[in-house]
Amino acid sequence: MEEWAYAQAKKAQKLTRLHFFSVNKQQDGKDIEFIVTVKEFATPPDGRLKFFAQADKQTNQGTVPYTPSGWGETLLTALADCIVEVNRFPYEGPAGGGVETKTGPPSNEA
Repeated sequence: MEEWAYAQAKKAQKLTRLHFFSVNKQQDGKDIEFIVTVKEFATPPDGRLKFFAQADKQTNQGTVPYTPSGWGETLLTALADCIVEVNRFPYEGPAGGGVETKTGPPSNEA
């Protein structure tokens, strides 16, 4: 057990360390950025799988909305499973329509 986990006085507190990642889904010639948050539990809910990853956007919004996620005994496993799920269904844009894209840093062109 890592040192930070000892800050949890009671299991009911559900102390969790967060890890953040960014991954681009390439679709229709555009990059769609997904932010993946991986939760590292001091006390895993099931006693075994310590890491849970979840994307900030849903996919397949027009049919049955799906939130990509993944569980794992390691951060790598949970993150990799979530990224596989990001690519399982198409991203159909925000509720208001259109496709959300990564724009990148501002250009210095006038």
